[in-house]
Amino acid sequence: MELTRRRRRLLTVHHWLFVVLLVALTALLAFLAHEYRFQRDLTHANRNTLSAATLEVLKQLDGPVNITAFAMAQTVRGQDVHKWIREMLRTYQRAKPDLALTIVDPREDPKAALAAGVQTTNELLIEYRKRSERLSVADISNEQAVANALMRLARGGERLVLWLDGHGERRLNGIANHDLGEFGRQLQLKGFRLSSVNLALAQEVPANAALLVVASPQVDLLPAEVDKIRRHLAGSGNLLWLIEPGPLRGMQPIAEILGLVLTPGIVVDPEASRFNTSPTIAVGATYGRHAITNVLSKNTFFPAARQIGTTENEEWRVTPLVEVAQRGWVETGKLDGNISFDKNRDFAGPVNVATALERTVGDRNHRVVVVGTGEFLANAYLGNLGNLDLGVNIMNWLTGDDRMITIQPRPAPDSNLDIEPFRFYSIAFTFLLALPLAFTITGAVIWWRRR
Repeated sequence: MELTRRRRRLLTVHHWLFVVLLVALTALLAFLAHEYRFQRDLTHANRNTLSAATLEVLKQLDGPVNITAFAMAQTVRGQDVHKWIREMLRTYQRAKPDLALTIVDPREDPKAALAAGVQTTNELLIEYRKRSERLSVADISNEQAVANALMRLARGGERLVLWLDGHGERRLNGIANHDLGEFGRQLQLKGFRLSSVNLALAQEVPANAALLVVASPQVDLLPAEVDKIRRHLAGSGNLLWLIEPGPLRGMQPIAEILGLVLTPGIVVDPEASRFNTSPTIAVGATYGRHAITNVLSKNTFFPAARQIGTTENEEWRVTPLVEVAQRGWVETGKLDGNISFDKNRDFAGPVNVATALERTVGDRNHRVVVVGTGEFLANAYLGNLGNLDLGVNIMNWLTGDDRMITIQPRPAPDSNLDIEPFRFYSIAFTFLLALPLAFTITGAVIWWRRR
């Protein structure tokens, strides 16, 4: 085919048209990439994606959030700290567009750092509605730490939680295995303020308390102390009562007010053998329909638990929370030797071990939760399965923060790779030496043959 001058002009026009269209397409793709973002987390545990619980907390912050990071621009090794901070907080900004980030180098702007009260060269200041929280810059990589700070801001103020003291109770700041110190520490991280109250000395339960915790007293309360708890309930004061098997230690009048039916004995659960533990540790897997348990998907452990029943009561709205021992029973005999069910003495399962009670008094919701053991929140058992989640949900509901949900650290099984030394060196030899050498030799042979 003869290539005439006219055909050359047409080909030139076609080439330039192709170039123009290619540039326009590239510009369009760049515009779309800038305006619309798509991201997919391919890690096994979705560790690069915010959890549903964190996203829910961000939704509750219905106003702008300002984060100021006071950090040096680079580390001694030359790492770009400012870039790392932006990347770590970008997922939070995508979930909440009005979350603003400002980065200040304290060395270049010492006045700003001094005005913000910065104590270190790597500090994060989170501000929301004239409230603020401070974190270390290193905590940005810990979603739980950031989410807890956001939860404290969303809560709008500290909730004062009092625990009854003076009768050998489990303490929310105790370090013994039977105490609740680790649970108390988790509550403080989420914005609760903890304190003890000795009703033998205090005139009344303080009116500013969001909640009173009675955690398994070991000696009898004085009648005057019980009267103060009764007045606390009469004034719509919320209560968490952890009841151990055995005597009520003077708290029988409180049980009557709540309409509780407390059978003697300890729950025996054959399902505990699946977890290689004692049959006196009941496994909770069936939950009632309630704000406390609706989001709970994990099993829970209830060591040495007793049955919590209630009478028909028009005053209280009663919801059983946790049902255990589907194939078990309440053992009223001795727990030594071969434990077996006696139909003439024991009570067949399933057994309810936790109950929520609620009533409306004027314009307030009066709430009480009764659990048939204090061990499930003790330091020795808190880390088992969903015990911490259940405990925090109970506290949030009792203090009126229904929408606050527990946030726990998520495992990232693909973040570390443990390999035996022999396999490690075999992989290193194969991919770093053998394969590159094989490719080099193959290329050289092909080149030589073609030459």
